[in-house]
Amino acid sequence: MTDTAENYPIEVEFPDISLHERSESGVPFVHTFESGVPGPHVMINALTHGNEVCGAIVVDALLRMQLRPRRGRLTLAFANVAAYLSFNPSEPDAGRFVDQDFNRVWTTEVLDDTARVSSELARAREMRPVIDTVDLLLDLHSMHEKSAPLIVSGPLDKGIELALQLGTPATVICDEGHPQGRRMRDYEPFGSADSPKNALLIECGQHWEQSAVTVARDTTARFLLLAGVVDSQDMPDGWIVPLPPAMRVVRVTEPVVADSMDFRFAGPYTGLEVFPDAGSLIAWSNGQPVYTPYNDCVLVMPSLRQLSPGVTVVRLGKIERTVAAG
Repeated sequence: MTDTAENYPIEVEFPDISLHERSESGVPFVHTFESGVPGPHVMINALTHGNEVCGAIVVDALLRMQLRPRRGRLTLAFANVAAYLSFNPSEPDAGRFVDQDFNRVWTTEVLDDTARVSSELARAREMRPVIDTVDLLLDLHSMHEKSAPLIVSGPLDKGIELALQLGTPATVICDEGHPQGRRMRDYEPFGSADSPKNALLIECGQHWEQSAVTVARDTTARFLLLAGVVDSQDMPDGWIVPLPPAMRVVRVTEPVVADSMDFRFAGPYTGLEVFPDAGSLIAWSNGQPVYTPYNDCVLVMPSLRQLSPGVTVVRLGKIERTVAAG
């Protein structure tokens, strides 16, 4: 990846989600179904970013097939619909959000501050009463670059263990989030060690590649089965694919944040590259070299497609352990 990168091809069709606007929850595009049987409230969320279509394809399919929980409650949601509807294939990266990143506003302080106004904050506040009741959240994302898929578990042991129970994708990224603001998967009880509520974020692949849809289907089916709200016969044929032979847990130690537009990588990195030696050159920032701080440093989601001062352009991680999947 260089300073000027061509757009990736769009291999998938963007579903028409207009028929999902009216909902049982009273929140547009957020559908909650009750089983009448005790069990957790499980949420599958799509479109945290408007150009990340794989999750929308999965949620659209589940709503069209009228999936209902056998136990507990099930919420199927499209989040940043305004950004999704603004998507322009000639400028595909611009469809990420309207005013600000929807996945950087999830603190009580920000949501309660009515002086702060944006399209994304309005939508987050609209969805918040539903999210406050969720026990288990799966947030489906995709990536700027063509990287192998990964799970973002957050920094807590409970998130890492849930990721390992899910069994796929093969790389679990545990991190504190972004300096710009808190993600939905870290919101309040999801990010508290004292709460049993839990959340995972899946980066399914590059935004518009067909294989990202395969990952989104597989992880969604596995998550719903793991939570116990559905049975295996409820899921569409072919959604579940074989597990990877092993999983590795990578702990993010630090973000690399651009402080100006003068930032470039030293190579065409797309993600999960491992540098065996500390002191390896990976980038230049304002003309100054950026080096890996330790041996076997992993690059997590490097990209310049949203480059601006204050944006995290890559995160650096250590491999903590490798375990057999499943």
